[in-house]
Amino acid sequence: MTNAATAEPAGFFHPTRPIYRFVNLLFISSLSFGSYFAYDIIGAIAPSLVDELKAARATVGTMNTMYSIAAILVVLFGGMLIDKLGTRKASIIFSVLVLAGAAIVWQARSIPLIFLGRFVFGAGSEPLVVAQSAMLARWFKNKEMAMAFGVQLTVSRLGSLFAFNTGELFTKNFGTYRAALMAAVGACALSLIGNLCYIVLDRRGEKALNLRDESAGDKIVFKDIKEFKPTFWFVTALCFTFYAAIFPFQSLATDFFHTKWGIALTAPAIGSFLHQVFNNLLHIFSTAGGITSIIIFASMILAPFAGRLVDRVGKRTTFMIAGALMLIPCHLAMGLTRIYPVYPMILLGFSFVLVPAALWPSVPLIVRSERVGTAFGLMTAIQNIGLGLFPLLNGLLRDRTGSYVASQVMFASLGIIGFVFALLLRRADHREGAGLEVPERAWAKA
Repeated sequence: MTNAATAEPAGFFHPTRPIYRFVNLLFISSLSFGSYFAYDIIGAIAPSLVDELKAARATVGTMNTMYSIAAILVVLFGGMLIDKLGTRKASIIFSVLVLAGAAIVWQARSIPLIFLGRFVFGAGSEPLVVAQSAMLARWFKNKEMAMAFGVQLTVSRLGSLFAFNTGELFTKNFGTYRAALMAAVGACALSLIGNLCYIVLDRRGEKALNLRDESAGDKIVFKDIKEFKPTFWFVTALCFTFYAAIFPFQSLATDFFHTKWGIALTAPAIGSFLHQVFNNLLHIFSTAGGITSIIIFASMILAPFAGRLVDRVGKRTTFMIAGALMLIPCHLAMGLTRIYPVYPMILLGFSFVLVPAALWPSVPLIVRSERVGTAFGLMTAIQNIGLGLFPLLNGLLRDRTGSYVASQVMFASLGIIGFVFALLLRRADHREGAGLEVPERAWAKA
């Protein structure tokens, strides 16, 4: 053994030290904080957009539709850029697109320009998440991988949490919705700075640790699709219906809670702006944006425990059935009754914890390892079709009927369809012997 191999790492902040890896994790996690904030800021300030722009709710919904169109195109026809340029260079391109898209939306003086900005933003945001996964695999593979992905998800969803709880506060304090959009640009700029810091640390660590660039993963190889069994298609169908009943609902939920229940857009407070932000976060159950963010808050707190539970007990199809079933009374209660929305939103939060915790880890169990990238890429593309279509339908139904009753019935119907697909998945799993109900330890022994 050489002296170099036995030598102690030079210094406290050397690439071989855990502290180096965890500081890098914070920078990697920051990459999507800005994009999550900028994505959800549209839903957070929807009431102000409707008032100041004189925009129809369908127009506000279309802002998210443009994002999803770009995401679909990137998943279907992109995916090679990371392999061609490497994760570092590609991630900078994606971060710049995210920042540029947010800036276009901020500066736009017309609806078409806002649509263009959201399209550019979507073209950068979705592949940036893929690059982020490659970064985590590069630094944490065979180490603290699950923990690293959990931290990344928590930091990302902090962006959503802050968007829903501060969007209308920016609008109120600065007199225009553009202040909230400017805050989104600032959040995306911080994420770009985080990316640059990651690159500095990654370059230093690359030589010291002989790191390899991990595959980005979510890249579709069309010849693989014909090999997929019914279990995959039922999981994909559930993914489509489930997420279409969550995020498109959130895109106008703040406006829904404000117009139907008269719930305040911001919590009453005096003092500095930062004090008002903190106060808004404390009043998450009494502001329209805060109630919208309950789903995100629940997933941040409970998702790691749910993932661990699924690993220990299995029961993946059972969790998916239960989560899909929860969607139905939640949306119907909000659409057809005057029940204060906090209660169905808490139940919706539990649904949003259960289904993703069981759904995404099921894919590697039902698809051969060499086709997992195609499976995830195809699922993401199909998922984004729903995320693009239903915000528009949500807004159209609200504009045509003058209330959100029809929209909530639509979302409850998606829950019913998802519930049927979850039942069909259980039957197909039993027939194919995929073992989705089996705990992780049983797979390890197989």
